[in-house]
Amino acid sequence: MGKNSGIRKFRITGVLLVFLLSAGNVNSQDWPQYLGPLRNGTSFQKGILRSWPAKGPDILWTANIGIGYGGPVVRDGRVYLLDRDDRTGDRLRCFDLSSGRELWSFGYDAPGAVQFPGSRSVPAIDGNRIYTCGPYGHLYCIDINTRKPLWNKNIWTDFGGGQIPRWAISQCPLVYGNLLIVASQAPKAGVVAYDKLSGNVRWTTAALGPVGYVSPALVKAGDQDHVVMITASAGRGPAASGGKVAGIDPLTGKVLWEYDNWQCGIPVPAALDAGEGRVLITGGYQAGAAMLKISRKSDGSHDVTELYKNPDFGAHTQPPVLHNGYFYAHYSTNERKDGLVCMSMDGEVKWSTRRSPMFDKGGMILTEGLLISTDGSNRLYLIQPDPSAFRVLSSAELLTPGGTGTENDPVASKVGGATQNWAPLALADGRLIIRDQKRLICVRVAR
Repeated sequence: MGKNSGIRKFRITGVLLVFLLSAGNVNSQDWPQYLGPLRNGTSFQKGILRSWPAKGPDILWTANIGIGYGGPVVRDGRVYLLDRDDRTGDRLRCFDLSSGRELWSFGYDAPGAVQFPGSRSVPAIDGNRIYTCGPYGHLYCIDINTRKPLWNKNIWTDFGGGQIPRWAISQCPLVYGNLLIVASQAPKAGVVAYDKLSGNVRWTTAALGPVGYVSPALVKAGDQDHVVMITASAGRGPAASGGKVAGIDPLTGKVLWEYDNWQCGIPVPAALDAGEGRVLITGGYQAGAAMLKISRKSDGSHDVTELYKNPDFGAHTQPPVLHNGYFYAHYSTNERKDGLVCMSMDGEVKWSTRRSPMFDKGGMILTEGLLISTDGSNRLYLIQPDPSAFRVLSSAELLTPGGTGTENDPVASKVGGATQNWAPLALADGRLIIRDQKRLICVRVAR
């Protein structure tokens, strides 16, 4: 493991203004997209409960849903989830945040099945429009008032995609100004920007590399926004090759920089803005973590420098969260079971829970200086983030095991286990929305 003694000073350079302008002045209490208002797993919620009763926090309501891994979003007292039935297709469902009552749904035909079946993406809300991307590439813009589609495309077949990727398409759309950005990863386009109102293609990049399951992230490099995309390597571990991280101008699609020393055969977590031009890349499958530094040269071009790599910190499905200069992530993968892990900004692992307790691909949110996290199985935790030790404030068994649809698939059941409650969480108006393999669950976590 390497360290860089020159990166002691820490400062967060967030992209709040861009996201708020892009999301139609969204209320800070809402959860409008993948990983929340800033797309980094951080909430602005106040009044978080510092402890729970023995039975756990109050469950306000539950709603039956299909199996899958896609998480919810929340806007103006409404919860939206892209649900799925593999026999028929995808269905956007809208629930009342207060009661859990289903208000409406919109569906379309998209039959088919892959290993780890079900939905696997998070919508994005912008004004009166919601954008969804299904596992077979169907991209829809739906008016939440009329409940009708305004436009739709297919990000896979429209750009020459043939056989669907092994675990389908897992794209969480990114709204940036007047654009909607997704990673097609098809032969004729790596990343695509659509006009968010009309659906017309505004720009595409060339194919960037082998297909993975990463959604585009937005990071700050100096005074510029960069869309960061990660592609798969050939093979796994140190001997793998061909993996790439690319920084893209979000307005033009120009590739500004590339990093080609990333070895993750099945990349899933998005890049994380670590402040001061730093970008943290994480993965499973023996990849670990890489910290990059993006610098702009006098001629306007960019340099990318690898500050360090560390195989003892990583993430399998969702990116880490950052708090006071330390990263926290679920690092249980096919090859290792490190549980919840804490790493400093300069790459030193401070602690890991390993199997006591196990954290394996669950959702996690940072709010008011606390971590709220599922364990990927059946428990919800309230954690005080502390680089000196793992500190649990409360925990409760809330999620339902089983029912993932992998029971008859020996590979998927062995690798993924029987529970697989891996969906990203949402937090809005003091309510935590959790998706297990049977239900949406609304839990009171703030006063």
